[in-house]
Amino acid sequence: MPALESLLDRLIQGRVQFCIVGGFAAMAHGVTLLTQDLDICLPFSTENLSRLQNALAGLNPVHRMTPQRLPLEITEENASRLKNLYLDTDIGQVDCLGEVKGVGGFDAVLGLSQQVTFGQGQCWLLGIDGLIRAKEAMGRPHDQLTILQLRAIQHRQSQGG
Repeated sequence: MPALESLLDRLIQGRVQFCIVGGFAAMAHGVTLLTQDLDICLPFSTENLSRLQNALAGLNPVHRMTPQRLPLEITEENASRLKNLYLDTDIGQVDCLGEVKGVGGFDAVLGLSQQVTFGQGQCWLLGIDGLIRAKEAMGRPHDQLTILQLRAIQHRQSQGG
């Protein structure tokens, strides 16, 4: 987990505009299942993607879903065509999503999020309701386990515990 936290710190320090979604967000809410990557939703503007590239500088980010594993290189031309980025770095994977299935684009994700402090800074974290919607939309077996835990956490919180 330290590697994912290190990636998160770099994004915060690099002033990337993003929201944590997926397994890491679920863990931040108390889910006990582990995750191997950092999933974030972000606006895919040239400026924000350039900040992402700068934040990951020195970690050799490459596109892991392409056979050539090309290095991350953001330009004005390609930024307008990008919808998602699935990256491997020297310290871990980061999945950059333009929208979250079951929730929507960055603005919709923010509407279901809260600001939290991680490491030396603040960022956005998708709330439990949004995570449940996203996990339901994905429908994978491990998402079902996550939903069960998220609902239990939600119930405990509503009971004041």
